Amino acid sequence: MAGPLHGIRVIDMTSVGMGPMATQMLGDMGADVIKVESAEGDVFRHVTPQRHAAMSHTHLNLNRNKRSAVIDAKTTEGRAQLEALIGGADVFISNMRAPAMRRLGLDYATLQGRFPELVYCACYGYSEQGPYAGRAAIDDTIQAASGMAWLQGGAGAEAPRYVNSVVADKVVALYVANAVTSALLARERGAGGQAVEVPMFECMVAFLAPEHLAGLTFVPPEGPAGYTRLLNEYRRPFRTRDGFMSVVPYTTPQWQRFFALAGNPEMAQDPRYLTLNSRSQHFPELYRYVESVLGERTTAQWTELLATADIPYAPVNGFEELLADPHLRATGFWHESEHPTEGRLIQAGLPVRFSRTPAEIRRHPPGLGEHTAEILVEAQAGRRS
Repeated sequence: MAGPLHGIRVIDMTSVGMGPMATQMLGDMGADVIKVESAEGDVFRHVTPQRHAAMSHTHLNLNRNKRSAVIDAKTTEGRAQLEALIGGADVFISNMRAPAMRRLGLDYATLQGRFPELVYCACYGYSEQGPYAGRAAIDDTIQAASGMAWLQGGAGAEAPRYVNSVVADKVVALYVANAVTSALLARERGAGGQAVEVPMFECMVAFLAPEHLAGLTFVPPEGPAGYTRLLNEYRRPFRTRDGFMSVVPYTTPQWQRFFALAGNPEMAQDPRYLTLNSRSQHFPELYRYVESVLGERTTAQWTELLATADIPYAPVNGFEELLADPHLRATGFWHESEHPTEGRLIQAGLPVRFSRTPAEIRRHPPGLGEHTAEILVEAQAGRRS
């Protein structure tokens, strides 16, 4: 059977990371995604490494299961072409700022009357309902604004730092995909089309708040912000005799078994470590203890002991190790394909499995404007791919 979103058409007027990742996920689930680009193309086409112009690694990893059409929405002809595409679509997604969309006449208020069943998703930096409306945003600035950089700096103990990933773009992409599928379900149940706003700033604050709002959850506060287990200075991969590992005993039985493995079973009776509540007041010393004992054995020795004791552990992998990881190989996670212009590629596959409506990779990441002609013919004829 086809994917769960088979038969849904998405007009994707997004660029960089957040929007393209969200629409790729919709495409993976079976949607027909049409990526609308300018003559210069999505800016993420042009970073390095790349084998050919406008076919960067980031483009290849964010735009499979899509077709590309070059349309200039600033011209009368391009606007008419785009509106014809929207008229045959179920979803329109853009990460252009709202003022720019209003200038183009592509805002929801303008389109709603003509396309009442359209799910219109606007994803950008800040909600249009607040004073930051229209402010420019990028992953780094949202990491700073949302509290992520502050948390990475130990909640103020050190200089703030960015996560070494476009984590705000990718987290909010999940919000976008979830919001769009929810709106499609509501439409299926008779609600009709609607506008969906997905602002990065608010989404990232919501993403970080569950554990890190901490004592500020209560009125008056019961302590500062920040979940102490995550912020303690010893929370890090620990050195073994010949490498590094992540080892995290968490439940009371896991700590009891770890103390026994380390040769100190009596520590399990220490009042400081008897319960999660008491341990939560002593995370730094507990993690320092784990670090001290891990150095007594090799990674392989600890792996055998921890696996037998059912204590959470993991090796510290780089991407070379991940490409060779036996579990990922066994599950078929890595997807190898022959791209018509870029040659042999290895890409992350589809981690989610559906028993009845499987997701699949149907299309290679497109060249700039690769499908313009066929898409415009379809739009004129009112056909779907």
